[in-house]
Amino acid sequence: VQLQASGGGLVQPGGSLRLSCAASGRTLSSYVIAWFRQAPGKEREFVAAVSRSGASTYYADSVKGRFTISRDNAKNTVYLQMNSLKPEDTAVYYCAADPTWMAIEYDYWGQGTQVTVSS
Repeated sequence: VQLQASGGGLVQPGGSLRLSCAASGRTLSSYVIAWFRQAPGKEREFVAAVSRSGASTYYADSVKGRFTISRDNAKNTVYLQMNSLKPEDTAVYYCAADPTWMAIEYDYWGQGTQVTVSS
């Protein structure tokens, strides 16, 4: 499966962005989808994951209550709605796919989209 992340940009603190992860090649419903991020000089970190059906979600503590992950399998797309953004949310955001819920390693990765939170 090929993944294409989009929707990043520059936003002021407290603002919102919605990222999209579009899949092609295979049906998205076969995969758990997760978002990760990597800030300059830091290791990549897990942000959120959604199960194949969309019934289950999981969030990093740092984004819980501010970010919402969802999916539309009919559109082969997963979304990450990011609200109340903070400067520390600045990073390149990647979506990843794996058949296994909460996999240690994800099999497929998108190219990343830059999110910058700054006034």
